[in-house]
Amino acid sequence: MSARPTDDLFVRYMKAFEDSTKHTVDCPDCQGGAPCAEGAPAHDRFARLQDAYNDRQSKQQR
Repeated sequence: MSARPTDDLFVRYMKAFEDSTKHTVDCPDCQGGAPCAEGAPAHDRFARLQDAYNDRQSKQQR
């Protein structure tokens, strides 16, 4: 039996979520809703990948 194929988009989305969350835990600026210069790219990457994943999921359900 072969292994299930890896969903690269989902893996990248979950890694971006992890990175964004880990940064927010240690950054008071990001906790207050104003992303710092270091956190903004991590949060933006997460948002872009989340949008891409959700868009793909909605297209598959049609």
